Amino acid sequence: RVDIAGAEPVSRAFGFANRSWGVPNTVDTRFGVASGTKSFTAATILALVEHGRLELVTPVRSVLGDDLPLIDESVTLEHLLAHRSGIGDYFDESSIEDPVDFFLPVPVRELVDTVDYLPLLEGHPTVFPPGERFDYNNGGFVVLALVAERVTGTPFAELVETYVWRPAGMTDTGFFRSDALPARTALGYVDAGTRTNVFHLPCRGSGDGGAYTTAADVTAFWQAFAAGRIVSSLGVAEITRPRSTTDAGARYGLGFWLAPAGPAVEMEGSDVGVSFNSVWDPASGTIRTVLSNTAGGAWPMARRLTEVLA
Repeated sequence: RVDIAGAEPVSRAFGFANRSWGVPNTVDTRFGVASGTKSFTAATILALVEHGRLELVTPVRSVLGDDLPLIDESVTLEHLLAHRSGIGDYFDESSIEDPVDFFLPVPVRELVDTVDYLPLLEGHPTVFPPGERFDYNNGGFVVLALVAERVTGTPFAELVETYVWRPAGMTDTGFFRSDALPARTALGYVDAGTRTNVFHLPCRGSGDGGAYTTAADVTAFWQAFAAGRIVSSLGVAEITRPRSTTDAGARYGLGFWLAPAGPAVEMEGSDVGVSFNSVWDPASGTIRTVLSNTAGGAWPMARRLTEVLA
């Protein structure tokens, strides 16, 4: 889907939501977004900050109590949001050659609520001192969800619904169980056949991944984000302030990728049976979103849209 200010949006759908039954994807099919969820998590945490429930400088240890004792006492929420915490990761992407060959050490059916992730998060020693450098970290965003739950007493999925999805009018978005997907939701496929990713990903996602959404809802998110309906304009500026630049030249704020130059902001996710890319460029007034139910499906179209709309 492409949205250009002052013009009708352009939406196209290809492939199948269910290959066995020949059910085609449509423009309102719901797809998993994998790590695109981290952007929703960051927006939720910043909303809680603006509501006085948390601070970016809040030490994680002050909320975790006796849980996850290997997390350094100086690690803050900002460190986690910026991938600069140095904590060990339960899903270290730099050490995994092919996600299809990686299986979580606990049965995925047991991963339903954020607290269920504790066995995955435990036992990973600190990799480097907090703040030293950028190192992409999945587990840190589950820790963020855990902190948010404990401070508010509310399940994380409800917090994201309250502070992000509902204000944006994202009625087709949620943390769905992979073994009980609702109508208009695409199955994620492992390969070119009919094998799905149900054994590869947590039954229900949390702070680092697992949300499902539509292209139209992603547009609604960006529009609400830009208008200050999720966090204030100061919050948007804080989220999109660069904290790191990778070796490849990409920049990172708090839960969002940033263009190497210019104001464009990006959400991205990839996993077994999932690929997602969405870019909001406030300078040109464009939003472009590609969702796919295969690990590689989104990238050719995302690259082409980047070339055409540059």
